[in-house]
Amino acid sequence: MNQELKLSPDKGLKDVKGALARACDPAFREAKHAVEAFNALYSAVLDDGDLEDWPEFFTEDGFYNIVSRENHDHGLPVGLVYCEGKNMMRDRAMAIAKTSMFGPRYLRHYMTNTRITDVGDDGTIRAEANYILIEVLAEWPEGRLHQAGRMQDVFETQEDGSLLLKSRIAIYDTLLVHNALVLPV
Repeated sequence: MNQELKLSPDKGLKDVKGALARACDPAFREAKHAVEAFNALYSAVLDDGDLEDWPEFFTEDGFYNIVSRENHDHGLPVGLVYCEGKNMMRDRAMAIAKTSMFGPRYLRHYMTNTRITDVGDDGTIRAEANYILIEVLAEWPEGRLHQAGRMQDVFETQEDGSLLLKSRIAIYDTLLVHNALVLPV
């Protein structure tokens, strides 16, 4: 993984007044709106089960990782899911959609508390958002928490103004991971 894509904890939060000022900056507000709209569409596609469309949210050289908080905090990149490049994501999506056998389930993604940590002159946006993933199965009809954590993202603004993910790292806080983590977060 390219080291410049690895996001560290935002030291800017130590300066609350500075963080509040950045949050009011028009460029940060516009970026936050674009990231929230992106995440809503990303969640809807996954919630509808359109796995083969999932890689289209990434650049060709995009990076995707689902990693425990403990591993992330210790600089260990090994995760439950690790994809370098859109082709790896396509392979994973196709394998899940066409060959995996698991009980029917419904997932609902919730991303909230979106925070823009940087807006680059080149249109690159660094952002964080909290997420929870609720899973409903026949044996758990009331639903259960499947995973909770935060996303650390790097977005690239495309020529048409749309965003694509250059990097998405889902850092889960959930200490017990269900054995059915087969789908992207």
